[in-house]
Amino acid sequence: MNIREARAIGIIVSVSAEGTILAGKLQKRTEGAFPSSEGTLFGHVVVMTVSGMGKVNAAHAATRLILGSSPSLVMNIGVAGAYPSSQLKIGDIAVAEREIYGDEGVLLKDGFYGTEITDIPLFRKGRRKYFDEFCLNMPLMKKAVRAARRIAHNSSPVTVKKGPFVTVSTCTGTKKRARELEKRFGAICENMEGAAIAHICTMYGIPMIELRGISNIVEDRDKAKWNIMLAAENCQQAVLELLKAI
Repeated sequence: MNIREARAIGIIVSVSAEGTILAGKLQKRTEGAFPSSEGTLFGHVVVMTVSGMGKVNAAHAATRLILGSSPSLVMNIGVAGAYPSSQLKIGDIAVAEREIYGDEGVLLKDGFYGTEITDIPLFRKGRRKYFDEFCLNMPLMKKAVRAARRIAHNSSPVTVKKGPFVTVSTCTGTKKRARELEKRFGAICENMEGAAIAHICTMYGIPMIELRGISNIVEDRDKAKWNIMLAAENCQQAVLELLKAI
């Protein structure tokens, strides 16, 4: 199959460690500012790109991917920190129902307000206004949850939970801040790219789903407790199961 003759499934990771298993199964690699891997998996043309960390890099990579490969859908995958009340543990899988910009808004004397207080949307589509939140594709999200539940690590079941994700510019490094954000947004985890990718996909009318392995619990920062490798591995195994199912 000629990769350029079919609409691809696009996958975006922020760093290469989040996509090493998938990259190893794809046939073509391209180096450069945005390294990419291309090939076929389970009958699907797959194009995976490494965006770099943060919202600007993620938005740019998503735009390049959409304009260059015309994907039928975009997956944002990788690792995330779970909020304390989510009941997720390291190695579990989180699937996004919606993505929320955690920093865009107005800070007043009585607290933080999202951009809706300004009545200036981040994006308009017809009569619909998008402020801080972007909903993800519901049918694909349900398939992602089912696919993720089929994986296990060392014979131990992996918990899969769907819910809102928060995208931040400043990683949370205290339990106090984690409690504040999870209460404000009702979110289960945080990351640094997802809302920007959801924003771009909404602009171009491309369905998007987001899966992340939990690398740490968001609390007083202690990287000795993290397991990025396990989180990335479990997330990629869930993606392989999802590719079989769609």
